[in-house]
Amino acid sequence: MRLAELSERSGVSTATIKYYLREQLLPPGRPVTATRSEYGEEHLRRLRLVRALIQIGRVPVSTAREVVAAVEDDARDQLSRLGTAVQALPHGPEPDEHDPSTDVARRTATELLERLGWRFNLERTDSPRAFQMLVAAIAALHRLGYACDTAHLLRYARQASELAVADLDLVEEYGTPAERVEAAVALTVLYEPVLLSLRRLAEAEESNKRFGRES
Repeated sequence: MRLAELSERSGVSTATIKYYLREQLLPPGRPVTATRSEYGEEHLRRLRLVRALIQIGRVPVSTAREVVAAVEDDARDQLSRLGTAVQALPHGPEPDEHDPSTDVARRTATELLERLGWRFNLERTDSPRAFQMLVAAIAALHRLGYACDTAHLLRYARQASELAVADLDLVEEYGTPAERVEAAVALTVLYEPVLLSLRRLAEAEESNKRFGRES
């Protein structure tokens, strides 16, 4: 397809597509003449990923480029490509190492993962950024005096395990390894607002069941 058709089918302006091409967020098209290239379904898929990252996830272009590079690195296996791509996504604040609550939180988080049997090498300096985000979140709970021991967190973590199964079942519906990695990254960004919304709706429903008769 020509650039104009790619723009029409993707809903992305030709100017933006050209910008993504310059920024190496899209692979170049197949040259047909000195001034014209052809684009395929892989460009449509990549545009969906880039739009999810930049427009929905508010990911900077430089970070999106890192994610795309990991997706394209077919020298790695699927697990490594996905891990690198997800690591590049924006995460929450890093733990404050000067806060005494951080030590407590890191012990709690480590114990939690051990109880779950989740196998991460958390002693490495490049341990998952999501783990660091978890430590920072638990530290905030601890600092403000809210429940955050392992017993309370286990209920949330077990629900997260079920969500992970649903996530990867969805990803495996895509055909090729490249499509699966692209989908996994895009869905990580796109489904997080879905999960937050559903949690708040579920809490509203549960609150109505428990406390609605009091009004």
